[in-house]
Amino acid sequence: MSVFAFLGRLVTRHSLWVVAAWVAFAGIAGAAAMTGLGGTPLFSKLETGQPTIPGSDSAKVDNFIFSSSTGVATLLAVEGAELDDPDAVKSLHAKVSSYRARIATIHGVDEVQDPFQHPFGPLQPEVEMLVSEEQDAFLVRVVLSNKLGNETEDLAEARVERLLEDLGDEIVAADKAESATVTSASILMNAVNHQMEADLVRGELIALPISLLVMVIVFGGMLAAGMPIIGALASILAGLGSIWGLSFVMELDSVVINVVTLLGLGLSIDYGLLVVSRFKEELQRIIDTTSSENVLQFDGPSRRDPLVHEAVAATVASAGRTVVFSALTIAISVAGLIAMPSSLLKGLGTAGSVIVLVALLTAITLVPAVLTLTGRRFLKPPLLSRLPLVGPVVGRLGGVPPETGAFSRLATGVQKHPWIVMAGCITVLLIAAWPASNIHLRNSGVDVLPAGSAERQAFELVGERFPAFAQADVWIVPVERRLDETALTNVAEQLEAVDGIDSVDEPVELDGSPGRVMLGLRLEDGITPDSREAVSIVRDIRATEFDSPIYVGGQAAGQIDFGASLVKGLPIAAGMVIVATFILLFLMTGSVLVPIKALLTNALSIAATLGITTWVFQEGHGSGLLGFDSPGGLESYVVAIVVAFGFGLAMDYEVFLLSRIKEFYDKGMSNDEAVVRGLQGSGRIITSAALVIIVVFAGFASGELVAIKEAGFALAVAVALDATLVRMLLVPATMTVLGDLNWWAPKWMKPIADRFAIKH
Repeated sequence: MSVFAFLGRLVTRHSLWVVAAWVAFAGIAGAAAMTGLGGTPLFSKLETGQPTIPGSDSAKVDNFIFSSSTGVATLLAVEGAELDDPDAVKSLHAKVSSYRARIATIHGVDEVQDPFQHPFGPLQPEVEMLVSEEQDAFLVRVVLSNKLGNETEDLAEARVERLLEDLGDEIVAADKAESATVTSASILMNAVNHQMEADLVRGELIALPISLLVMVIVFGGMLAAGMPIIGALASILAGLGSIWGLSFVMELDSVVINVVTLLGLGLSIDYGLLVVSRFKEELQRIIDTTSSENVLQFDGPSRRDPLVHEAVAATVASAGRTVVFSALTIAISVAGLIAMPSSLLKGLGTAGSVIVLVALLTAITLVPAVLTLTGRRFLKPPLLSRLPLVGPVVGRLGGVPPETGAFSRLATGVQKHPWIVMAGCITVLLIAAWPASNIHLRNSGVDVLPAGSAERQAFELVGERFPAFAQADVWIVPVERRLDETALTNVAEQLEAVDGIDSVDEPVELDGSPGRVMLGLRLEDGITPDSREAVSIVRDIRATEFDSPIYVGGQAAGQIDFGASLVKGLPIAAGMVIVATFILLFLMTGSVLVPIKALLTNALSIAATLGITTWVFQEGHGSGLLGFDSPGGLESYVVAIVVAFGFGLAMDYEVFLLSRIKEFYDKGMSNDEAVVRGLQGSGRIITSAALVIIVVFAGFASGELVAIKEAGFALAVAVALDATLVRMLLVPATMTVLGDLNWWAPKWMKPIADRFAIKH
């Protein structure tokens, strides 16, 4: 008895205990993620920010800036105030002064700045930076001490925000100001987290009902369709709880939740479809070949039905083996991100691997246990089959796949002209991949939030109306401490001479690094900090021989360093994925050529996916349809996600198809016959699973955050390409061209395959 058959029998014997254990575990894990079990909930533990690379120049500059921070600053920006009217100034003076006194009493407040602190009269020159050039807007700035603990700081910041909001409301109501908005770094971070949480809920609300509808049609009834959904819900709750546990030992970005939930939801439904479909097939086969009348008329509890036990064991032995191979290849692909220097990608790789394993466990334990409890009900005609128009379709799709059908005819057609089909598929994929040759990797700043977001608009308002508080486009920090004035002047002059630099700010001493100063660079009009031009300018600065060495930071510098880290980590990550995937597919098929072919076709599919995503999001084609403003590039970490996760998902369908082809080949069929029967046996499941997972990814692509939209769209494209062009046409064509060579391996490797292969 194989290990998978043993597992299947174990699950059937203890099906109630398995279900109860999953209900308890998923419930506790979900509660831990949502409430923190008396501690901090998952979303509150996550961080948001640009991905940084430890040890890089941009990371060093960020550390200098952070260490010199005077504490959290919260700003109230008032627009439409009549600061050139003495009566209006008098009224504002009274209100702001009253609130200033109340804010100053809050424990942890270090400083309160506003234009009305000086003796009443015309606005003073000392507060010029707090007033707009047009004299129609002003700021109130509250700075907290940088020596507060996290809880004290959060409490103080919340009280400051409430008082500033109340002050703004009074000014708008009584002084007829146009608007009054409060902003801070914390407010922006919370806005991103809340938007990601909203996108997550929105994605699930779209994906789950549509997925259920698709599965009802595919399986012909609610009972079978509900099985994968049960596994998906358990996986999501258990996965979120697992990520909550990971947050105690490693830094996790808020994007991890959306991307990992998206993967877990899709895979759980994928695997559930495969297991349920195979169970129906095995149960029907066993009943057709069983002659004992007592067994056929069994009317006891489903969990004690011997035919159901046998069918579940056979299902886990076959489909369970496929799920394990698939999950391991995906987990390895995703785990490749751990080899990258970025902590964001390490977190994604770790959390992604965990969620894949959770989806695996639900598919080979929870779903079979529920199938055991439902038993022969799957053989009863579903209610939908009685409807006049829907019935015939449901009956045809919901039944066991016949030996011949649309997919076998497709495979036979491909085998008549395999070279033409292969050349055509490769040409289409190469054309689709072409736009990726001009890809621009970027890291979002505040523009990660939707353009209509109040938090983003408040931040941009401060930058536009109060230049003193606008962040510089590029930051420069001399390597040497206590650089003398002459040397500093020389560095500033050299920087001003670089093409694209508009001006250099006055040096600012860094409090956290005594003796060291920082220079802010302003780019020429029309050059955004994340653009190709900005990247080119930073490269020019880094290539310049300065009289004194410097560190270069900022958004463009971060993009360069992040891109360089991807190139640096790629050989290790790719090598790990290629070797592990090759070994797994070799153990599954006993072939050397099949794994090599799978790696090449999947790489081509991913290249095409990146090309299409670049064409849509970087070049802006279809932006109106998808509801986004083109950012002019692709989010750098999204590209890494698409390559890792997309490659894993491509291997998912490769394993689905190859496992059936190998099954028929091992039964003595010729290579071509096995390909035809394998595609016929797995084609419906691959197509159905792909349709469901595309719906899942499309649900997340409907969110507001462009980065999540990019990831959802790209992964949906990856699945669509792989389940149609690659799996239905390219793979059968290449396997037909290779013939029996598909199953070739050197003589010295055959004993390895025979000894270590994981068999049915």
